[in-house]
Amino acid sequence: MPPKSRFTRLDAFTKTVEDARVRTTSGGIVTLTSLIIILWLAWGEWADYRRVTISPELVVDKARGEKMEIALNVSFPRVPCELLTLDVMDVSGELQMGVQHGINKVRLSPESEGSKVLSSKALELHKDEASHLDPSYCGECYGAPPPAAGLKQGCCNTCEEVREAYASISWSFGRGEGVEQCEREHYAEHLDEQRKEGCRLEGGIRVNKVIGNFHIAPGKSFSNGNLHVHDLENYFKDETHTFTHRIHHLRFGPQLADSVIENMQKKHQATGPGGWTNHHINPLDGTDQQTSEKAFNFMYFIKVVSTAYLPLGWDKESTDTYGDLIGATIGDHHKGSIETHQYSVTSHKRSLAGGNDEEAGHKERIHARGGIPGVFFSYDISPMKVINREVRTKTFSGFLVGLCAVIGGTLTVAAAVDRALYEGVNRVKKMHSN
Repeated sequence: MPPKSRFTRLDAFTKTVEDARVRTTSGGIVTLTSLIIILWLAWGEWADYRRVTISPELVVDKARGEKMEIALNVSFPRVPCELLTLDVMDVSGELQMGVQHGINKVRLSPESEGSKVLSSKALELHKDEASHLDPSYCGECYGAPPPAAGLKQGCCNTCEEVREAYASISWSFGRGEGVEQCEREHYAEHLDEQRKEGCRLEGGIRVNKVIGNFHIAPGKSFSNGNLHVHDLENYFKDETHTFTHRIHHLRFGPQLADSVIENMQKKHQATGPGGWTNHHINPLDGTDQQTSEKAFNFMYFIKVVSTAYLPLGWDKESTDTYGDLIGATIGDHHKGSIETHQYSVTSHKRSLAGGNDEEAGHKERIHARGGIPGVFFSYDISPMKVINREVRTKTFSGFLVGLCAVIGGTLTVAAAVDRALYEGVNRVKKMHSN
């Protein structure tokens, strides 16, 4: 038997001759309608194939030895910049006292004048360094050991160096009366000028990614054995000083550009409930705390969770070094993985005088007595890590299968509808002819 005959027997698509075909108006309408439906459903399949959603995962954070950026912007309308000190410490034993690198102190006018930003020229109280003195000049440290990082080894040539020397042996410094360097720099006069002012701390610090805390408290800080102490003498001399504050911004991890956040939000909408975890939202932003007591502190207990956002094709991109730069912003140009942090927070406040919490409606709650006035942030690192991964809801093969199903199913249903209409019209004609 010829090969053509064998394939002819296998033909599942039998044909009819042109003369045996009947074309009707209803068939044309059904055909046109089915084509429109096929195009509409095919476009839906294409859009479904192109849609990107967020798939959240929870894994154990195995990172070791990492650093973490903390960006803050906090205003204190009733404490001058000269009295504010930022200290950072963690369980690894690292202690950063009087942090200045990466942090700016912005002087604010008195609260009664609107807390406006003052000229930055007067930001430093110790701008009049001893550069104009005789090169052989060696200032006295008044019984304290000279600081190792002084301008001149074995000397205290500035008021700041005398304060450092006093702090190293836990001596209270006060206003610097009788200290030649401070009188030359008019330290007490500058302190009086700023006494009614406020201060805003803004910038970023880099810390070890372990349990720790940072706090903003008055006076020079120093360590006395296992105790961390502040010189509070100048703070308590003025009745207007309190730690009323506003947290404009507090963020763990790099800054995300607005365009990046908008793109994430759009992907989240496509995911539906339970998708993206909104890790760009910082719950402490815009927090206001008021107090009329000088001896009062505020505590924020923060749980930090490492969070990664993995866009499509992230593994093919080179790793950027934005993590090594304080204050770096991740923009649209960044196509690799985005490593940041989200956090939750609970807060507590108390008077250092102790007693119950009757004013807040909790008479049964008793506060301990003592402590340091200020604002304290204690952060804990979660052992888990959230990964938000961009994925396509459908593969290309799935798209082809769906497209074939749309075409085949629509044509099959259309054929059945057309057949029903054709048979119905013929029956009606026969009934009328009889």
